[in-house]
Amino acid sequence: MDLSQNFLQEIKSLIVQSRENAVRSIEHHRTMMYWYIGERIFNEEQQGKERADYGNYLIKYLSNQLQPEYGSGFSTRNLNWYRQFYRTFPNVNSLRSQLSWTHYRILLRITNNDKREFYIAETVKNNWSIRQMERQINSQLFERLLLSNDTESVLAVARNETVPKNPTEIIKDPLVLEFLNLKRESSYYEKDLENAIISNLQDFLLELGNGFSFVARQKRIHLDGDDFFIDLVFYNRLLQCFVLFEIKTHKLSHEDLGQLQMYVNYYDRIEKVAHERPTIGVLLCADKNDAVVKYSLPENNNSILASQYQLYLPSEEQLLNEIKKDLETVDKKKLI
Repeated sequence: MDLSQNFLQEIKSLIVQSRENAVRSIEHHRTMMYWYIGERIFNEEQQGKERADYGNYLIKYLSNQLQPEYGSGFSTRNLNWYRQFYRTFPNVNSLRSQLSWTHYRILLRITNNDKREFYIAETVKNNWSIRQMERQINSQLFERLLLSNDTESVLAVARNETVPKNPTEIIKDPLVLEFLNLKRESSYYEKDLENAIISNLQDFLLELGNGFSFVARQKRIHLDGDDFFIDLVFYNRLLQCFVLFEIKTHKLSHEDLGQLQMYVNYYDRIEKVAHERPTIGVLLCADKNDAVVKYSLPENNNSILASQYQLYLPSEEQLLNEIKKDLETVDKKKLI
């Protein structure tokens, strides 16, 4: 009997999907078990709250009784995690089946409620793995988005409550490219950076954020006998527009902005179709002068952005300082 390959592939897909569902179900039940253990420990502690050391005594007692029979998952350290899990997420209905216990362990380190809610929403929406979520937290994604947006807007986009209308709601500044494994002390040609991005395209798309898909590199455009090449072309389905990236390993200049504006104009007039929104150009540069960007572009500019790239993970202190500077700038404008 000659059975089709499609039939065989369908059976294989059913097997793989069922196994994945089984693993997710087991993981979710394990997470729920830890939540209920944390709840029980917490409630028992409250009954003995007149004794300050009762909580520590209870955790040690439980660990001594459970660990020999059930293993290291019931060490004093882990039992403390389960108690914190319940205290951080007191409503069992708020737990998301898409998140594993390891996801939650990482989220428990975040003390800011808005920040934690943002990463939960984005992880569920984008189906981030543990590694991907941890990388986004370590690269300070939430803080970087706050550099050009307010908390409510960032959370609304993350929860799918609103569709991004402004490119600054998605395009981050700085873009963190530590996954390229390029040494920040070294000098690179634009081609080196472009090649490294293409070689790590999946990680670059993750860094860009929601809705991006790769279209082309070194896109050739022919203008009355002259050839020009756009470094990277993407499409964003949320913004419903093309996003053009020009890579500059030197400090941004007004000539760079003019070149990118020409590419954006070309795409708007030749490539864009009626239902699509205006093209966005992003100048990915090693360094930039915000005043040069401001005065090189029209006041109502929404099409050209400059984003500085970093080849290493920023510290939270660095980004908080940037947010503070942005807030001071806004306050000065209000006084004028």
